[in-house]
Amino acid sequence: MKQVQRSIIISSGSYIPTQRVTNMDFMGHVFYDNEGVRLKKPNEEIIRQFEAITGISERRYVNDDQLASDIAFLAAREALESAQINAETLDYIIVAHNFGDISAENYHSEMVPSLASRVKHHLGIQNPKTIAYDLPFGCPGWLQGMIQADCYISSGIANRVLVIGAETLSRICDPHDRDSMLYSDGAGAVILGASTKEETEGILTHTSRSFTTEQAFLLRMGKSSNPDFVADRLFLKMQGHKLYEQVLKIVPGIIKECIDDAGISINDIDQILIHQANHKMDEAIVKKLHALYDITEVPEYIMPMTISWLGNSSVATIPTLYDLFAKGKIENHPLTAGKVIVFVSIGAGLNVNAMVYQIPANDPVTT
Repeated sequence: MKQVQRSIIISSGSYIPTQRVTNMDFMGHVFYDNEGVRLKKPNEEIIRQFEAITGISERRYVNDDQLASDIAFLAAREALESAQINAETLDYIIVAHNFGDISAENYHSEMVPSLASRVKHHLGIQNPKTIAYDLPFGCPGWLQGMIQADCYISSGIANRVLVIGAETLSRICDPHDRDSMLYSDGAGAVILGASTKEETEGILTHTSRSFTTEQAFLLRMGKSSNPDFVADRLFLKMQGHKLYEQVLKIVPGIIKECIDDAGISINDIDQILIHQANHKMDEAIVKKLHALYDITEVPEYIMPMTISWLGNSSVATIPTLYDLFAKGKIENHPLTAGKVIVFVSIGAGLNVNAMVYQIPANDPVTT
């Protein structure tokens, strides 16, 4: 009888771009609303309100000579070096992104070859059995990649899977849209491996949902908010208020379902690593989740955040957060064996997913 395999995180890596962009760097922008009407409020007030709602005071952008596949490679290389793993032994490389490679000179997405193929090429992997493919799934793409990787490992198809999230949102930001201040660049990577130990460890449960009725186009591509913008470009657009309402309506219940499927309670959860989209929204999600368990007080350190200084880098937010978390770089959030973590992400589609993970007793990151 074949032994059941569980997926455990072997190592992680990330790349945080060096170009630091503060909120004050947007003082010279001219902002318009969704109807193309110039905003009357002074930029100082717009930026102050933005920071109060989102929690973002700065973000990171890539340099002009960097592409999404470049920073994906850098995060992947760090993960491989941390684990001292031969890249030739990887069974799969999954790269989550939404916009491909967009250069500073040409703002059109390059999707061929796939970013995963580019990363495999940069890593110098010769093994044709290392299957490389891309996964566009909105902001939850990296977590969906982890879910797919777990399916490969638990079924015995794979033993090692590299899952990367990389995005350069600075290349698709409308400079005349307030929402452009949300977005940032970055990359994070995790290597999942197989464990045959009988103890409960690694990925315990996961769930995914796609809501494609009235929620499908809450995030979409569109023209600049500035009606006089002349360049032939499309930018990422969001119906922020409607998205906020839908997220609070559906996401807490999905997280609870995932936790319940693991046979544990919210009281067993040590940390919630949630997509860094909007600080107030993330706080509201976690508060409503606890309310489903009739808990009114949310534990103080349950939700580590990086959004204040890294912004929203889409698929890269959670793997970057996990990497910083795992390497002891998030204050008041030590990573110790036995801890139970819930991963949660929400994004374009509208897609939602969650995953419950228990850190193994002999976790290579914690020993």
